[in-house]
Amino acid sequence: MAGYEGNKEQVLARLKRVEGQVRGISRMVEQDTYCIDVLTQVSAATKALQAVALGLLDDHLGHCVRHAVASSAEDDGAAADAKIAEASAAIARLVRS
Repeated sequence: MAGYEGNKEQVLARLKRVEGQVRGISRMVEQDTYCIDVLTQVSAATKALQAVALGLLDDHLGHCVRHAVASSAEDDGAAADAKIAEASAAIARLVRS
């Protein structure tokens, strides 16, 4: 089960808004809109995607990692260590982007 399952509709709604923003940016370029105005909208879409990513990361930590930690006694913590490493790698990717 995905960690965001309880928020799936909210995540999808946010992604649809971002999708609309990106389509709007495409229209701006097609209409030869001033560069700075296009860049402003690209920045807004980027921030919106980052907000989705942070929400997904929060869901992952609150569900998937917590579940792995809670059940770690069964495998000497291997599942918890793997989920924590996975989350750390995801955070590193977000910080670099």
